[in-house]
Amino acid sequence: MAAVPALQPSLLDLVADPSPEALAGRVERRVLGDGAWVDRCPGWLTGGELFPALVEGVAWRAERRPMYERVVDVPRLLAFYGPGERLPEPGLEAARSELDTYYRPELGEALATAGLCLYRDGRDSVAWHGDTIGRAAKEDTVVAILSLGATRRFLLRPVAGGPSLRLDLAHGDLLVMGGSCQRTWQHAVPKTARAVGPRVSVQFRARGVR
Repeated sequence: MAAVPALQPSLLDLVADPSPEALAGRVERRVLGDGAWVDRCPGWLTGGELFPALVEGVAWRAERRPMYERVVDVPRLLAFYGPGERLPEPGLEAARSELDTYYRPELGEALATAGLCLYRDGRDSVAWHGDTIGRAAKEDTVVAILSLGATRRFLLRPVAGGPSLRLDLAHGDLLVMGGSCQRTWQHAVPKTARAVGPRVSVQFRARGVR
């Protein structure tokens, strides 16, 4: 199992995680153009037990990938739960259930998978990309991101060029990228020189989207 950061006791650890609240009436949508949009719900999941449970309990793995004619370490730890697999904590099952209730009428199908990333500190990051492996290369879809732990900057930029969007995702925030967003926009979590603690990103996707 990959090494994970040791967590110091904090206020996050002292409050149990309730089930996520209903999204209806709380989601703020921003239309990006070209069929793309993002929804945001700050502080959707409150409390702190889920975050340390994931950091310490998930079988995180380190990966290496080819990049620029070299094979390099992926600067974050990963876990993936495919269709039909039980998620590692009941809080994630509850979150996915509420996301399905809210987004299935628009998406037309369930969110079937969960990808988890552990950013151990400010040196961990994800480069500019769109989730275009599989069906999202040609089809509209939804990628819902639940952010837990330390606040990190999340960037979006249009593939065709133009103004970018900067968002600071804090503990419990929900960000949903929808429509053509994976094809017409890219997103990234940049490195930072600031002293930041660990963060877990949970990405809920439809079947066949990565």
